[in-house]
Amino acid sequence: MSVAIQKQNKSIFLDYFGKKFRVMLVNSLLSRKNHIVFTLYYNAYAARDPRFDGVFFVGVTTTKIYCRPICTAKQPKLGNFVFFKTQELAEKEGLRPCLRCRPELAPGCAPIDDAGRIVQLMINRLEEGIIDSSLSIEAIADQFEISARQLRRNFQKELGVSPLEFIQTRRLLLAKQLLAETNLTITEIAFASGFSSLRRFNDAFVTSYGLSPSKIRKNRESLASSPILSVNLSYRPPYDWTGVLNFLKRRAIQGIEKTTDDTYARTIEIKGRTGWIELRQIPEKSVFKLTFSHSLVPVLSTLLRKVRNLLDLSARPDLISEHLKQDPLLTMTVKANPGLRVTGAFCGFELAVRAVLGQQVSVKAATTLAKRLAQEFGQEIKTPLPDLTRLSPSPALIAAATIDDIAQLGITRSRAQTIIELAKAFIEGGLTLEVGIPPQNAIKQLTAIPGIGQWTAHYIAMRALRWTDAFPKEDLVLRNNLGGLTAKQAYELSLSWRPWRSYAVLHIWRGLV
Repeated sequence: MSVAIQKQNKSIFLDYFGKKFRVMLVNSLLSRKNHIVFTLYYNAYAARDPRFDGVFFVGVTTTKIYCRPICTAKQPKLGNFVFFKTQELAEKEGLRPCLRCRPELAPGCAPIDDAGRIVQLMINRLEEGIIDSSLSIEAIADQFEISARQLRRNFQKELGVSPLEFIQTRRLLLAKQLLAETNLTITEIAFASGFSSLRRFNDAFVTSYGLSPSKIRKNRESLASSPILSVNLSYRPPYDWTGVLNFLKRRAIQGIEKTTDDTYARTIEIKGRTGWIELRQIPEKSVFKLTFSHSLVPVLSTLLRKVRNLLDLSARPDLISEHLKQDPLLTMTVKANPGLRVTGAFCGFELAVRAVLGQQVSVKAATTLAKRLAQEFGQEIKTPLPDLTRLSPSPALIAAATIDDIAQLGITRSRAQTIIELAKAFIEGGLTLEVGIPPQNAIKQLTAIPGIGQWTAHYIAMRALRWTDAFPKEDLVLRNNLGGLTAKQAYELSLSWRPWRSYAVLHIWRGLV
């Protein structure tokens, strides 16, 4: 068997088998003791466990045929097996697909699965703002390199509605919430929820709910008139608000952010609109109360998305914990920290600069440098919260600075150069650090900037891109908490935690219980 095939077999088993086999696999897979590994593969195949369907493929050397692990054909002898991570690798070795189990129909591989993948990808991109919901269906379909007809067909099959009906429902639900929870005018709500005109807004309400927006508003309890607005954002409990607050507090940039024992507040700039927000948990309702300035109403949809990403409100703590606690190494810390969240970032550029400042210094020292940078380059803003006085420095302002301008703040010249190059990459190089951007693409762009290595890039991807599987294996604290492992050993250890390695990292940073 080729070394390449052996290596990809190693990757499969490190991904899907428990810790008790890990050391044995790492030490024996590329040695002559492959019979142990093949026995494990054989047992997985013999169990006909559907969870492995599409995860790997089973090749039979005597017949030159490869199958899905759920194939009902008679089991060949142990010595006649070879295993592949993909169909392409199997066919590259000269094997042909089984006519009984049809490997092309394995989950995630079948052409029929394309519909589900495309629909989910479009939903994610719409929610994250990567796709403008005001675009025509034809323009949206072009982004997926399919026809508008195929996009409509996929949506109808997967969700039972058309793409326009899906987008309209999301807009109406947001509008309905704003009608019930705020004193915004109906016109403001129409545009804040994504409608292009008041007439279309009213027509959509009457068509969907049989009532006009004004009649729906009459049915709610009256709200006191106030220039300050608030809405509720739900989450799946449990939620470790104390842990998130502590994480944010240690990294809060003075003038831009402020934390108390139960709140987090900060200044905001979105598409030229500036203002402020404050967040407070209401645990008995499993919601966060988001209070925000009236100036942010025109960008409210984007604001809500960014807040949900910042607080990781869409996480499934039940699924994540169930997966991670299967590893005995993490069992106790997962149980001790229910509702752990990976804190996101409100601004990708702000986080990237903060990550560069944090290289090889303490969190406290990096926070001090970030404060100086904000005072020097952050524009002033007036808010009713006395501690919030500045906006986060923009890429344009940083790109226009010199190395001396930044170095005089106590930042090393090499890091000053990196920060300037980072800002230029945002302005000139097309670098975007928003949720929905492919992590590997962003990591490649980041590491192309002198002074940004894999650790920094993975940390940025973890928080700014909301990548659930980021793993900064070079991190010294992480490796020390794992018992002084090398980066390679830490990486191999982490593979069974996929696709939730970002959450595992947070557990490990807190210290293994």
